[in-house]
Amino acid sequence: MLQMKRLLMLSVIACLFITSCKKELSPSDQISTQTLQVKGTELQGNANNALGNLKASNPLLQKGRIEEIYKLLIKQRYKQVSPTPCNSSTPLQTWLDNQFADWTLQSWNNAFGYALLDLPGDYAYLFENSSANQTFGTRGEYNQIMAKTFKDLNRFFNMESVGIVLAAMHGTTMLDKEKVSKILYAFYVPTQELADYYANVVVDLVRSSPEYRNGNHPIFTFNAFAAPENDLTQFGYGILPNKIVMGDGILDGYSAIGFSDVAPQAILAHEMAHHVQFKENVQFYQTSESARRTELMADAFAAYYLSHAKGAAMQWKRVKQFLQVFFNIGDCAFNSSGHHGTPTQRMAAAEWAYNLGNSAQKQGHIISSAQFIALFDAVLPSLTSQ
Repeated sequence: MLQMKRLLMLSVIACLFITSCKKELSPSDQISTQTLQVKGTELQGNANNALGNLKASNPLLQKGRIEEIYKLLIKQRYKQVSPTPCNSSTPLQTWLDNQFADWTLQSWNNAFGYALLDLPGDYAYLFENSSANQTFGTRGEYNQIMAKTFKDLNRFFNMESVGIVLAAMHGTTMLDKEKVSKILYAFYVPTQELADYYANVVVDLVRSSPEYRNGNHPIFTFNAFAAPENDLTQFGYGILPNKIVMGDGILDGYSAIGFSDVAPQAILAHEMAHHVQFKENVQFYQTSESARRTELMADAFAAYYLSHAKGAAMQWKRVKQFLQVFFNIGDCAFNSSGHHGTPTQRMAAAEWAYNLGNSAQKQGHIISSAQFIALFDAVLPSLTSQ
């Protein structure tokens, strides 16, 4: 009965559109084949046996990987696009690739087997429900820019009344046994006793594995997402507010390759754009066309804000340099259900939005979100034909 209640809660969450900039891990995309082949023949010959042994000893996996059910349920974007020129060997790809130099086969098995790639984001989604006392970055180095940009985005898009929470996603969540136990019990295991037991396992594992950097390895939080309000009162979790969650890892990655001046604003603007869509009742259907429309629209909203004189007022040349990297991350996997549109299409949407603001007869005027959506829909066929 308890297990059925959990699955019901996951299905309720699935009814919402939780949109994420998380990129999928695949040999041809997020992590190169060279990195994944830590031991070459060992990966090919022994990975299945090693993972089988892990499953046999780990109830989290014996229970059918409830976290995988959760991820599949909330991914409501199924897209089919034709490949266009796409370069997955970007500076960010190279930087992230290098972060796994000290990972072994066991590092990967433990990360997947104990849901280390999911726990920080799952915790932030379910339990980080206030903007108060949030810190951004492993040292709080993005606090000021995040607070300033969030306030400015609310003003620019007239979103103050929505009451969006800006929350952080930290890998160090996995060092807190109480927090780990809470999220394990919510999504992963059927009893509090098991949750407490595996919380100890997770914390000890993260602390004792140098390659995990005490939870601060960027892969654990290489993500950002937006989620609308969700009433989980019947499951004991209250009403989750409208929310944007920003991961330390994705911010650190762009900072490391020289985009600390634009990445926080751009990523946050993209996620705020999804909340604008929620407010304007943009429909999210489980079709490739609908998914591509909403993601390209979010790209356009973000570019409009970043380049607008009354928005972030950034130089378009600099914004475009960032977007050329941002739009390639994860979007070379054309058959992926999480595909955001091709890099060519995404850049076309951004350039359209820039030109919309730059060519306005009344310079500095901010058009309403409803007007923006109508104009965007009118040009969408030409954007997706590229």
